[in-house]
Amino acid sequence: MKPARRIVLAVTLLFFARPAAATISYHISLKNPEQHIFHVEMQIPAAAADREIIVALPAWNALYQVRDFSYRVRDVRASNSANSAAALPIRMLDKQTWRISLAGGGAVAGSAVQTATLDYSIEWDDPGPFNSQLNAHHAFVNFAEVLMYVPTRRAEDTQVQFDDVPDGWRIAAELPAGSPPNSFTAASYDTLVDAPTEAGKFNEFAFDDAGTHFRVIVDGKEWHRESLESIVRDITKYEVRLMGGAPFHQYTFFYHFGPYAEVGGGGMEHSNCTAISVPSGDAAASVTAHEFFHAWNVKRIRPQALEPVDYTKEMYTRALWFAEGVTSTYGSYTLERTGLWTKDQFYEDLAGQIGELDSRPAHRWQSVEESSLDAWLEGYDEYRRPERSISYYNKGQIVGDMLDLAIRDATDNHKSLDDVLRRMYDAYAKQGRFYDDSQGLQTAAEEVAGIKFDNFFRSYVAGTDEIPYEKLFSTAGLELKVERRAAPDLGFWTTGHGPSAQVVVSQVTPGSTAEAAGLRPGDALLALNGQSLPRYLPAWLRQQTPGETITLHVRRDNNDLDLTFTLAAIDLNKFSLVEIPGATEKQKRVREGWLKGKTD
Repeated sequence: MKPARRIVLAVTLLFFARPAAATISYHISLKNPEQHIFHVEMQIPAAAADREIIVALPAWNALYQVRDFSYRVRDVRASNSANSAAALPIRMLDKQTWRISLAGGGAVAGSAVQTATLDYSIEWDDPGPFNSQLNAHHAFVNFAEVLMYVPTRRAEDTQVQFDDVPDGWRIAAELPAGSPPNSFTAASYDTLVDAPTEAGKFNEFAFDDAGTHFRVIVDGKEWHRESLESIVRDITKYEVRLMGGAPFHQYTFFYHFGPYAEVGGGGMEHSNCTAISVPSGDAAASVTAHEFFHAWNVKRIRPQALEPVDYTKEMYTRALWFAEGVTSTYGSYTLERTGLWTKDQFYEDLAGQIGELDSRPAHRWQSVEESSLDAWLEGYDEYRRPERSISYYNKGQIVGDMLDLAIRDATDNHKSLDDVLRRMYDAYAKQGRFYDDSQGLQTAAEEVAGIKFDNFFRSYVAGTDEIPYEKLFSTAGLELKVERRAAPDLGFWTTGHGPSAQVVVSQVTPGSTAEAAGLRPGDALLALNGQSLPRYLPAWLRQQTPGETITLHVRRDNNDLDLTFTLAAIDLNKFSLVEIPGATEKQKRVREGWLKGKTD
């Protein structure tokens, strides 16, 4: 997944017993899409001995955040499918779980309920790959955010059918088509919710490569087919070749181009597809390279701590630095090795990542493993402050690059991080196994390189020692240069972000220009420079310069105020990565291998 943060949610739970010929089916009505309400009918076959059925809605999906989708649910009712007039008693057990009582609900007195029908509505109109949305324009569905499940029967076959589909809409999903129109089947609930669905008047094209069929579904106007197809072809061809072949026969890219990127932009990986929201087709390459590599790293090369999936609560793992951060390493590798980036762009990106980590004081006390464990806190603005946390995406990408250089140096460029990924794919994914969150990664690296990496993992993964950039980059004839430069500073912090959250000032820096202008904690920010407030102020700030004048429109005690002040300056390190003159033959071989993905 690319930021906003995203997660994996699917493998079939083999340990659940699977009743013969049982199929849980869903009908999702798209009637009156402008009301943003999915009407769901869930049909649950019952065994003769069943006295009750427990159903639940996941508490989380896509993001490493407990988002409690059940708060969106309304009008939950149950009935006997053989007699829709025969209501079945249903009782809510907790915020996400209901119990349907089957006793006394027969079509005629004393008869057993053969199939229970659960009806409910759920409201969604949130854009982006981590959410679901229904409006007059289209529908995008992450099924775990919409469809309930029977916790003890997640391994049963499922079928979902869309009803009341607006005229002119088509439906696309990376699932087998069912017999009825607009329906799809899945081998389990977990398989179903790992395949989002797009409905609307989308564009579509496809191509075949190396025995794999690739579909591209596009919603939006800001794109050109020739350019997008070239990007997707280059990325898929390289990454499939890198990993020794595709683990699927068909793969689908769902793209949303346009205003989606303003709220909820980014990418979300799935086993055989990905959903990506960016401003335009020209901006798709970076997210595409990252998300497609997830088809191997995290969807199939998977940490044990994420198995089996538990939809009811947080699932903690120390390995997100590898699952997400090293996937970012390979996203940047792919862009450089396919020519979508120049070598200088690759250097600039990596130097920028190092600068981002350096600018966060928390890197001195929070390890990248601890950042992985803390992923569930990312929804809190205070947690994201530089003195509170680092990003496992950011440091994980850097650690991936450094580990690759260390392996190449130790093996005279005969082995690389590429070999580690392929080894883990063979040893774990292809064998249906999952790696130990910490030791599994170190062991694979040591087996490939033939040396111990105890100090590397202890110091830079589990620990907070400063990464020895000078030593590691020198192995490739590179030098990391640093200079102090003035960066803009807002002078205040906020809480509350997102499409429906109010952005409120939480702290104002004493002595800052913001304080002098009269900004106070508790002020609600409504606009910036006469325009809608940017979704993420730090990202907006990086595009500004110290000394610029800004005007905030704020609300305080039911009164609206305009506060004008200049952006202050804060000194930060700016890094650049350059090739040193007079590099040795080995340094040149390591550098060329690192950049081009080659070994000797």
